[in-house]
Amino acid sequence: MKPIYLDYNATTPIDPEVAETMLPFIHQHFGNPSSSHAFGATAKKAVEEARGQVAEMLRCRVDEVVFTSGGTEANNYAIKGVAGAYRDKGNHIITSSVEHPAVTEVCRYLEGRGCRVTYLPVDGFGLVDPGDVEAAMTPRTVLVTIMHSNNEVGTVEPIREIGEIAHRHGALVHADCAQSIGKVPVHVDDLGVDLLTVAGHKIYAPKGVGALYVRTGVKLEKLIHGANHEMDWRAGTENVIEIVGLGKACALIAQNLARYQGHSRKMRDRLEVGLLDRFPAARINGHPEKRLPNTASLSFKGLAANVILSELNGVAASAGAACHSDRVEVSSVLAAMGVPLEYAMGTVRFSVGRFTTEDEVDRAADEVGRVVNHLEDSQRRRQRD
Repeated sequence: MKPIYLDYNATTPIDPEVAETMLPFIHQHFGNPSSSHAFGATAKKAVEEARGQVAEMLRCRVDEVVFTSGGTEANNYAIKGVAGAYRDKGNHIITSSVEHPAVTEVCRYLEGRGCRVTYLPVDGFGLVDPGDVEAAMTPRTVLVTIMHSNNEVGTVEPIREIGEIAHRHGALVHADCAQSIGKVPVHVDDLGVDLLTVAGHKIYAPKGVGALYVRTGVKLEKLIHGANHEMDWRAGTENVIEIVGLGKACALIAQNLARYQGHSRKMRDRLEVGLLDRFPAARINGHPEKRLPNTASLSFKGLAANVILSELNGVAASAGAACHSDRVEVSSVLAAMGVPLEYAMGTVRFSVGRFTTEDEVDRAADEVGRVVNHLEDSQRRRQRD
C-alpha cells in the first residue's frame, strides 16, 4: 500500500500545475535573463511575471520582491543585511526562543561579531508576549525578527502587534513566513512587516528557491556580491526554472487559499479526533485556536517519539525529541514551551497538506494507534516485571 505522507511542514511535493509551468524552461527557454537578445528576453519576462505573482500573493509592490535560493538565504539576508546597514544606529536584535535555526544560528553568528541579541521566552502555547517585546526594546534596537508561525507546533504569533511596538521604537520588523504562507493569509501590510521570508519547498514549489520581501526604503548590506542582478539586491544569474515554479505556486495560493485552508483543517481535525479518541491522555501542543490549520503536534506520555516513528508502517511524520540510551534530546521549541519531559520525549508532529485524503488520515490513525498501544503494553509489562 502507498506510504502516507504526513510531514508537509518538512517539505511539500511539487504541485502538478507548478511542474507543468516549469517544463518549457527546462526544455526550451534556457536564456540568461540578463542577455539582451530574444532568448534572454523570454527568460527575463518569465522572471518578472513570477515576481508579480509573488507580489500579488503578498500584496506588495513588484519591486519589493527579491528572489533567493530559499528561506534560509532570505532569513540570512534580512537579519545580516539589517545588522550591517544600520550598525551606526545600533547593534541590538530581538528574536524569540522558538525560531527556526535559519534565524537562531544567524543571531548566534552576529553575537560573535558584536551584536547583542535578546531571545524572548514564550508561554505554554508557544506564543510571544508583545509586552516582552516592549520591555526588551532599547534605543539601540535595529531589528525584531519573529516567525509568523511555528514549524513544530503551528502556533501563529501576534506579528502585527509586535510590529507596531517595534516601529514605535524605530526598529524594523522581519517575519519568517516559510510555514504560514499557503496555510493562512500572509499580506505584508496586514502583518505590518518590513521584511518577510518565503520558502518555495514549503508551498509546493521546488527546493532551492525562495524570496525576500523588502519594504521600500529599507536598507540592507549585501549578502552576495557580484553583478547587479535582482535590481542590485542579490548577485547571481536568476534560477529561472525554479523562479517560474515559485511564481506559479504563489499564484495558486492567491487563487485557492480558502480552499487549501479548509481542506487542511478538515484533515488535521479528523486526525486529531481519531488519535484522541484512541488516546484521551495524549497532549496537543500549540495554541488551540491560533494555530496553523494543517499542524498537529501530539505527545504520548512516557513513550519515545523516535521509537514510535521507527515502528510506524508506511506513515511519514516527524519527532519532537530524540531519545538515546543516556539522554533525551528535546526540541528547543518544546523546551521553551515548558512541555514536561515525560510528554516532550513522546512528541510526534503530523502535518497534512493539499493532497492528504480522508482515507490516508484514517489509515494513519489506525497505524499510530496500533504502534502506541503496542508500546504502552510493552511498557506496562516491563513495569510489572
